[in-house]
Amino acid sequence: MSVYPIMLSQTKFIHRDNLHYPFEERAMQFGDGVYEVIRIYKGNYYLMKEHIDRFFRSAEAVKIRLPFTKEELTNLLNNLIQKNVVTADAKLYLQVSRGSASRDHIFPVGIDANVYGYIQEQARNVTNLQDGVKAITERDIRWEYCYIKSLNLLPNVLAKQTASEQGAYEAILHKDGMVTECSSSNVYLIKDGTIYTYPATKRILHGCVRMRVEQFAKDLNIPFNEEGFTVEDIALADEMFLSSSTSEVLPIITVDDSKIGNGYPGPITRKLQRAYEEDANISDKKIEQTN
Repeated sequence: MSVYPIMLSQTKFIHRDNLHYPFEERAMQFGDGVYEVIRIYKGNYYLMKEHIDRFFRSAEAVKIRLPFTKEELTNLLNNLIQKNVVTADAKLYLQVSRGSASRDHIFPVGIDANVYGYIQEQARNVTNLQDGVKAITERDIRWEYCYIKSLNLLPNVLAKQTASEQGAYEAILHKDGMVTECSSSNVYLIKDGTIYTYPATKRILHGCVRMRVEQFAKDLNIPFNEEGFTVEDIALADEMFLSSSTSEVLPIITVDDSKIGNGYPGPITRKLQRAYEEDANISDKKIEQTN
């Protein structure tokens, strides 16, 4: 996946080869920052307001002062699309750290936050969306403030790597047997026509697509229950799926090598996929609605 040449740095635009930070940068030394990933379809951001709102919430939660307002950031990101002449499917990565200063756990005084953002091409994975994916279960060893989209992702990385080594797409995380979310997505179980997912507390990331899925369910008169389910409940699921900005609404067909339902994407998941495509105005390469 290629990266477009023009990047956002602070409130200016530079070529990606010219982005440099000192070795004493708090993102590198402490993971002291937050980030966002925004989906782009045919050169247009999807759920941009929701992502910018969360970016500001995360920054406020870790006491980082951003150098712009939400409106100013929106304009900067729109300009970044235009300067790169983005017309394809892609994603934006946006990050802010507390800044560059001598290494000390205590917050430095009088320095500016470091902000950068770039756009990378990313086509839809229609095969996964059509056929569904495999997942495994892993113990959730992350900290208690997962609602903050922080740069401290090592537990997520380890879980995702374990899934990859076992030929799976995702790792479904659980604390004391209660499923929270996945390593890089929210997760849902469907039983008897009702969607179940962990409540939006500080223990999970409040996914922008997750919020949209809840609205889709409401519009389709599908019960949406913010109630956690257990690892044991997975064996009884009729359907399962996950959601994120890059995975969209993605069916899960096996967990720990056991089939979910009949081992194929189910009818409710298909309805939600259709709703997502309509909401994102995706006109080509649609998922075949086989159920």
